[in-house]
Amino acid sequence: MKTKEIVSQRIVVSPESEQAFSYSIKRIRFDENYKPADSTRVTTNFANLARGESRQENLRNALRMVDSRFNALACWDNPKGDRYSLELDIISVDVDIEGKGETFPSIEILKTKVHDHKNNQDIDGIVGNNFSSYVRDYDFSIRLREHNEGAKQFSVPDDFGDLHGKLFRDFLGSSTYKENFSKAPVICLSVSDNKVYQRTENQHPVLGVEYQPNEPSLTEQYFKKMGFAVRYFMPPNSVAPLAFYYFGDLLSDYSNLELIATISTMETFQKIYRPEIYNANAVAGNIYQPNLKNGDHSLTQIVYDREERSQLAVRQGAFAEENFIKPYQSILQQWSQRCAV
Repeated sequence: MKTKEIVSQRIVVSPESEQAFSYSIKRIRFDENYKPADSTRVTTNFANLARGESRQENLRNALRMVDSRFNALACWDNPKGDRYSLELDIISVDVDIEGKGETFPSIEILKTKVHDHKNNQDIDGIVGNNFSSYVRDYDFSIRLREHNEGAKQFSVPDDFGDLHGKLFRDFLGSSTYKENFSKAPVICLSVSDNKVYQRTENQHPVLGVEYQPNEPSLTEQYFKKMGFAVRYFMPPNSVAPLAFYYFGDLLSDYSNLELIATISTMETFQKIYRPEIYNANAVAGNIYQPNLKNGDHSLTQIVYDREERSQLAVRQGAFAEENFIKPYQSILQQWSQRCAV
């Protein structure tokens, strides 16, 4: 499979930092022939679909769902519901800590591109969408577990997510990001099943009805350290709100087609992986608490092993600890202390 790699010049994190990191990017098309790279987290949404005997059927069905949802939302001047198709590129970002050419898989995100068949035109989409990170696996599956081992009450370390957040913001400020992407990323995730969401009067033509949580989730706090704000919207004809993590102004900085590309992609993934929430047979009410034990839902034609995903997250966290956290601990610690929060 063809990949495109772009390597940046070494960059300085901030005027106060002595340690400079460099980043390289690989692009792989996510289509029915996609095969995960060796460095890809196998629990990542798109990688998980591309496994097993039904891998090609899984991918084909998922992509068909994305296009169908996109055309349903972009219904104007689209009488047959086939005007648009979506192309997805997997963006793999490697970080070089010491500048010696030895890299670690930092994050993986998705880049959308809309093809308008009527005008034979390609329309750039949003980068982000999905979010994959080995260091996040380490934080949630290793560090958080060790911190609470033997404790009577669950707690979170004060600096939980600090390193991950600074590494992510460092990438966003790098020449590599600026040379390849013109807008800030948007990440679209599932809502938390231990929070309650209240429907508001605010409604957007594409994002839909806005909801507000009763309190911040741990994921929300974690992404805040990455620089993200969050808003919750339930798009038209959806059954549950999605969490949109963004910089700037989510409602003004992106076009309708850009937002629709993100919604159609990530809602498809959520219908597959969280059918109890996003493929439920009842629509979220004014007061809504997601329920992963909800039996009143429909399954897609795409099968995956949720238990295996949970087990693999721990192994992936251990991989990050062994190959990134421990080998570069001294450098990362000194750099993190010098970086602004």
